Amino acid sequence: MSKFPNSIREINSLPDAEKWSIYETIVPPHILEDFEIDTNPERDHPQMRYMCPKGSRAMEVSVRKSATDRDPLMYLNMADTFNNQILVLLVVVNDPDAERFNVDIDGHGNPTNYGTSSRNIPAELAAMEAGLAPGQIRQGLRAFRRSVPVFETFIENMGHDMFMIEPLAYHNAIVFERYGFNYVRGLKDMKMIHQGFLPDGEYRQRLTDENPFRKTSYWNRILGRSWAIHDGILGHPFTGFQMYKRISHDAGIESFPDATW
Repeated sequence: MSKFPNSIREINSLPDAEKWSIYETIVPPHILEDFEIDTNPERDHPQMRYMCPKGSRAMEVSVRKSATDRDPLMYLNMADTFNNQILVLLVVVNDPDAERFNVDIDGHGNPTNYGTSSRNIPAELAAMEAGLAPGQIRQGLRAFRRSVPVFETFIENMGHDMFMIEPLAYHNAIVFERYGFNYVRGLKDMKMIHQGFLPDGEYRQRLTDENPFRKTSYWNRILGRSWAIHDGILGHPFTGFQMYKRISHDAGIESFPDATW
């Protein structure tokens, strides 16, 4: 017997206070406690904001350290699929006190859309040198390990035994593998990418120290490969990947054996 309604659409149809209380359980308690988050979205300047209109099959929640902060410390966007599964479209966790790198805005002030529409190369270089991954504007809170069980409980409370997620970059997919995710689409491609970075592989041959995003040392590092892929070394964007996680089950997938960050 599920504790919550079975779909995002059903939750969104509930009275505001009821659906907010349900969605609040997605946010890891340590984030609420560490940053002293006031969870009432009806404040004049709320730290918690929801976009979950009645009739919609999607929801968004953002949590800010301060209501006026430019970036959320946590953002989650998820939706119902057409076959009644839960799909996580985007999840971001930022350290609000860490340095910001404007990789999300190009030199003309336009959004880069994670580098798919345009790029801010100086900002990307600075972020990469600071140890960030493609698409990251700030260092994360290293909260993923504690966040997965919280989200699994939420999914269980909805009466589901699995959920899906779409990795936006190579490093995301590898991290999800390490936390027990399997592939709906993309495992064969991930294995081909791995082979391509090994000695004599086509991507290994395209690495050059003349390009800071494709250094020769990047062939055996998760972060290095991800930056090279972001820079276009595959010859096409990293898209079309979808993964799933069964509750309390580790799929044991490892497309990049013995990988180091």
